[in-house]
Amino acid sequence: MSQDDVIQIRVGNSPVGIMGLKRAMEEMPEEYAERPDDEVGAELLKRLSKKNYIPNRVKENYAKAFLREFKKFLGKPYEQEVSGSVEIKVLGQGCVQCDRLERDLMEVMAEIDLAADLEHVREIKEIGKYGVMGMPALLINDKVMSVGRVPPKTKLKEWLEEAQGLRRKA
Repeated sequence: MSQDDVIQIRVGNSPVGIMGLKRAMEEMPEEYAERPDDEVGAELLKRLSKKNYIPNRVKENYAKAFLREFKKFLGKPYEQEVSGSVEIKVLGQGCVQCDRLERDLMEVMAEIDLAADLEHVREIKEIGKYGVMGMPALLINDKVMSVGRVPPKTKLKEWLEEAQGLRRKA
């Protein structure tokens, strides 16, 4: 199994690695593109349960997450997963500026006591999926906030407080 066989998706509040998701989605479009959502979710759950352990009590959550990923794959509108926490992504291969942005974010998060999901995406193929044309790039809750520069800590603090719901947008 190669690293490409495992795709990380969000199921509820947790990021989960799923084996074989890409392949399952590639095999299904023509047959399932126009079928009802519950049928598509059930079929993906059936196919992916063969290679992934999915506890019975959360199968419905997984089916919803698989359906969301399938709709993204087809380019159809989908319901965004609401995790309840702030999700932060730094996009950059690990240059000095990218690492500085990640470090500044951690300092600001500590300052405002924010528990958030912070991910530094370094793989160029993954970065390309976000459609940004410069690095470092910063996404907060899937919204592009900055591209090609490291914003000042005061701006990072403002954005994170807005995302956390502590500050109203100006």
